[in-house]
Amino acid sequence: MLIRELSVPGAFEVTPRQFPDDRGTFWEWYRFDALADAVGHPLDLRQGNASVSRKGVVRGIHFADVPPSQAKYVTVTHGAVLDFVIDIRVGSPTFGQWDSVLLDTVDRRAIYVGEGLGHCFVSLADDSAVTYLVSEVFAPQREHGITPLDATVGLEMPLPLEQLVLSEKDLQAPTLAEAEAQGLLPSWDAERAFTRSLDERWAGR
Repeated sequence: MLIRELSVPGAFEVTPRQFPDDRGTFWEWYRFDALADAVGHPLDLRQGNASVSRKGVVRGIHFADVPPSQAKYVTVTHGAVLDFVIDIRVGSPTFGQWDSVLLDTVDRRAIYVGEGLGHCFVSLADDSAVTYLVSEVFAPQREHGITPLDATVGLEMPLPLEQLVLSEKDLQAPTLAEAEAQGLLPSWDAERAFTRSLDERWAGR
């Protein structure tokens, strides 16, 4: 598989090698060792999630407190989504910036969203099925959100605004600036210190 870091540090696009034949196709959609080599530490798998969304559904921007945050490895098994990773780490050189990866059943890519980053996706087809491997179990007291319609963040939505479907929770979420003012955002220094400890633990295994 080919793994490349996105423009937001700590996020990676994963493109698997596919092996088609007259029976169908085979590919490795997740490799513990390859991802750990690229990221610096492995995904300490604690929970697996799945969602199915109709076209236009937006989920996110979601993030969790650091430490331990919740790193995510996300792919699609049916349909297609445009997946966004947003740098919400206060003090980061790319704070407020984002990158995106198309996840579909053609290239069968995945995206790794590292600790301390924001995550969001938009479903591009009905019944888009998304699977997430995550590094921590869901803990509502540590989970937060930012509205994906925040003009300052400026996510370039792949569909017209009138076609987007958001939960009430995501619609009512604060903007990036409001979340920063409320002290909800992780800091670049805290995230770097935490992931460095994970890197050192992996290096010294």
